[in-house]
Parts: sequence; C-alpha cells; structure tokens
Amino acid sequence: MAFEPLIDGLSATIVLGGTGLATVLRSGPKELALTARALGGLFAPRFSAERVKADLAGQVTAIRRDGVLRVNPRAIGDREFDEANDAMIRTRSLDPVVERHHAHRRSRLAQSNTAVRTLAQAAELGPVFGMVGTLVSLSGLPSDGLDPAALNGAISMAVLTTLYGLLLANLFLAPLARAIERQALAEEQARQDVIDWLARALEPSMPPAVQQGAGRGARHVEAVRERQPA
Repeated sequence: MAFEPLIDGLSATIVLGGTGLATVLRSGPKELALTARALGGLFAPRFSAERVKADLAGQVTAIRRDGVLRVNPRAIGDREFDEANDAMIRTRSLDPVVERHHAHRRSRLAQSNTAVRTLAQAAELGPVFGMVGTLVSLSGLPSDGLDPAALNGAISMAVLTTLYGLLLANLFLAPLARAIERQALAEEQARQDVIDWLARALEPSMPPAVQQGAGRGARHVEAVRERQPA
C-alpha cells in the first residue's frame, strides 16, 4: 500500500496546529505544565513498592529492635515517605504516616486528573479541526464551474483532514490520557501497599501511650484502601 497519497502538509497543519492552539487557549499555564510533567512521567522509572520497602527495611528493623524513641529518621529520597518517617518518629505514632500519605495522594491524583482532562479535551478537538479542514477544502472549489483537478484536490484534502483528526484523537491523545490514568492508579496502589506494610510492621512497636492512636492509624489505612478504585 502506498502511503504517499495519505501525506499532506496543509491538512496536517490545520489539524495539528488547530488542535494544539485550541488546547493551549482553553488550558492555563498550570494545566499545560502539569500535563507536560505527566507525559514526561510516562517515560520515567516507575514507583516500586519493593524498592521503597527495601529502603525502609533498615529503619523498620531498628524501630522493632530498639524502639521508636531511640531511632533517628533516615531519608530515602521519596518526599512522601521521608515526611511520614520524620513525623512518625517525632510523634511516636503511625497516624502522621497515614495523614501524609492521604495528603500526597490527593495532590498526586489532582495533578494526574488535570493532565488526563487536558488530553481528553485535546482529543475532542482533533476531529473538530478535521471538520475545519474539510470546510477549508470545500471553500477552495471554484465558483464558476467544476474543475476536475480542483474537485479531486478538495475531496482529497477533506478526507485527509478528517482522517488526521480521528487518528490524532483515537491513536495518540486518548491513549496518552489513559496511560497517565493507569500509571497514576498503579502508583497509588503500590504506595498503599507500602503503607499497609509499615502499619503491620510497626504498630506493635509504638509506645503504649500512643497505641490507641496507632490503632486508629491502622484503621484509617484500611479505610483509605477500601475507598481506592480497583
């Protein structure tokens, strides 16, 4: 199959340029920056629950051996767990671990939802500018009679712009939005796995004065886990 007839610079400019410009005009700088960051995150190393558990294992072992009162926090390079670890050792309670996790989870999901919404909006605009290209091509027909060459060119451009709009929306923009959504949900499930592991491992080591709070933290962990999408 020859692909040369499917390549047209003007049609691609109308669809790609129009979709991109309309998306920029509809979205603010913050939304565009978050979308760009989310797209870059698709190619970054994924969050690994096993790696974080391995990084935290020494801290967990020290707490279980020496008690939380004698342990100093050690950073592992993950903002959420560094904050949670520091707060847990400072307050001698698991409650801050759950609170930090819940706050960071809301922030991460809000950012990923913004990126998904921006890309979904762009996907809706792709076919619209395919139709714009069709109208542009038809407007170029001569008014003093049908020239076969002009008619063929207009039909070709109308078909190509419609095709480009559909392909841009359904083979590029919509799949990217779905990929960001899947990655965000997978990361949240992996992070929840680490939180559950920490709660099970450290609850028996919390001082008696905060055992009740630790129990509330574990129940809060379970409540958050139940509310997460499957």
